[in-house]
Amino acid sequence: MRQLRQTRAEFQKDFARTSDQLNEGLTVSTRQVDRWMVGDLDGLPHPAACRVLEQMFGESAERLFGPPEPASRGEVTTVEVLRPAPVGNEPVEDLAVQREVTMAAAESARFGQFAEQSNVGPHTLEQFRADLARIVTTYPNRPVYPLFIEVRALRNRAFELLEGRQYPEQSRELYLVAGALCGVLANASFDLGWLPAAETQARTAFLCAELAGNNALRAWVRGTQSLVAYWDERPRAAVELATDGWRYVPETGTARVRLAAIEARAHARLRDQRATDNALARAEQARNEVREADDPGGMLAFPLAKQSFYTATARLWLGGRDSYADAERNAIHAVQLYEADPPEQRRLGELCLARLDLAAARLGRDDLDGAVEQFQGVLAIAAQRRTDSIARRLNQVDRALQWPRYQTCALALDVHDQIRSFTRASVPPALPGAGE
Repeated sequence: MRQLRQTRAEFQKDFARTSDQLNEGLTVSTRQVDRWMVGDLDGLPHPAACRVLEQMFGESAERLFGPPEPASRGEVTTVEVLRPAPVGNEPVEDLAVQREVTMAAAESARFGQFAEQSNVGPHTLEQFRADLARIVTTYPNRPVYPLFIEVRALRNRAFELLEGRQYPEQSRELYLVAGALCGVLANASFDLGWLPAAETQARTAFLCAELAGNNALRAWVRGTQSLVAYWDERPRAAVELATDGWRYVPETGTARVRLAAIEARAHARLRDQRATDNALARAEQARNEVREADDPGGMLAFPLAKQSFYTATARLWLGGRDSYADAERNAIHAVQLYEADPPEQRRLGELCLARLDLAAARLGRDDLDGAVEQFQGVLAIAAQRRTDSIARRLNQVDRALQWPRYQTCALALDVHDQIRSFTRASVPPALPGAGE
């Protein structure tokens, strides 16, 4: 026991575990361990106990409970103390080697018993996957804050399990789940208007993606970080983050399409038309190179409707009548695609933002009636799912209604009042661009 550096409690656990393996059903008390240690017994323990001890130590019970072996001078607890006496003509050195080999095997067996214990079973991982799939599927059309609370509790459960012990493959899957949940919390924090909290959640999500070794999640999280920088009026940082994410080629899914589309909006915010066109072309290229559907999909996927809506936003940033016409076409396409989805799967926030891009494009072409139609549709939908990005975008497009040519227009004034009523709650300063 001293050579193995075992405590009495560890010895007792090993004894009980080995007994179970041998179907002996034995345990040993602390008092009994002490008696064995000092040799306070007549003869040997019960035969069943002897079988357990022989399995544990790889030695006969007679030698385990026999007289102490003589130690070399100055040595007390070295291997030599435990060297057995020769049996027949067998050399002492061979017996010492045998004992060391047997001891090493017992140590490996003990570690194997420790390592095979896991706090995660197949059912636990299956339930995590099911919960994550449900959350990312329903997120786009559910109120944000109640979902935030649910996701936070699930993420905490994943963190607690990761603090325990599981097989490496189970750990990787748990890190993947935890990273995706942190990504959802980053998106929810963004939707609730807390950009610094969104950045913190995204950093943890990226760390989990690294530990899981998953490129799809790495690329998606870099996209989220780029998106937050874009909304935080840091378009150059948004470009850098999207560019960094581009080096991660996803195993499956559309994360790279999303990266290029976000990068295009940031370049357009900087009025760099060539870089914008290049990023939009790479988004199309990435769309053609998608290998398989996003897993788990839902809000982590970047559908064609969203790509069209992001393209419209980029064109709006560049300005000019030709860009406004392109933006209108792309926004109309996005709205049509979103409205074609079943109501229970419809991405309400993105639909609103696409319609606001359409309104902005029509205002740029002096089509007030067409813009007002989109405003009113957005106000009706956004009441079901209020997010910070919709409020920001409404405030931005509302500024166009204050242009001199609309200041005496009854229709423009009426819509302006409706928007003011919707956004009366305090929100961070608006950006002249669309949100996620």
